[in-house]
Amino acid sequence: MTIKPTSKDPKGEKYSAPALSKGLDILELMASRGTGMKKTELANALDRSLGEIFRMLAVLTDRNYLAYDPASERYSLTQKMFELAHRHPPVKRLNAVAGNVMEKLSHDLNQSVHLAILHGAEILVIAQMDAPGNNITSVRLGARIPIIHTASGAVLLAQDTRQRRKEIYARASEATEDRIEFFEKLVAQVAKENYCDSPSQVIVGVHNIATPVFNYSGDTIAALTIPYVQRLTQAEAPDLQACIQSLVEAGQTISRQLGAGASDELPE
Repeated sequence: MTIKPTSKDPKGEKYSAPALSKGLDILELMASRGTGMKKTELANALDRSLGEIFRMLAVLTDRNYLAYDPASERYSLTQKMFELAHRHPPVKRLNAVAGNVMEKLSHDLNQSVHLAILHGAEILVIAQMDAPGNNITSVRLGARIPIIHTASGAVLLAQDTRQRRKEIYARASEATEDRIEFFEKLVAQVAKENYCDSPSQVIVGVHNIATPVFNYSGDTIAALTIPYVQRLTQAEAPDLQACIQSLVEAGQTISRQLGAGASDELPE
């Protein structure tokens, strides 16, 4: 069957596949919500009738993209999309290479470490390693965080043009003028120093440090980040500057294992 272009599609899409569009609308909406939703809530949020989404919910549940709780009558996302993303060869390769380096870094510094990639106007945490000590500060695996709030985001956008960054800011509701001004300073720091060093914009007392991971072409494909916390009971623990140095070296190690720097030196 041939799908013909249509000018009547309300979203201005070139081709029309109504059933697929409804299913994707549901998944995208659910991904933006922290809690489950009832059929009526989904229908209202999508401006659809119950009849329009009923079959979509049934299929998505049967295919394990959604889970249904009979007690609350709510649907919620499963981890299937996250698992599918990790089967994608570039992400799978990145995780495989970074895992051992992250584990050693976390052990040596007694700090949590995570790896994030760009996901629209957010970062997506694709790997995470807890600190070995009893007290940890870490970011949940699979977390999606507005890019404007993060040191990882500054690293991921440092190679982009100002215009490209403006386009991303326009999609982030949290991107106020003050936040953009501060974020642009972080971007400039990454371009100059090859790392970002910034107090957390979310948690008082946490100092985020992040460095790029490059692919074979020298493009930034991920950010390696430590939400650094100072440990008052461990005087011998590596300080912030020591952690920055170790983090940058770890980022370069992962990059080299991915093929970066074969002909040119990685940024120092």
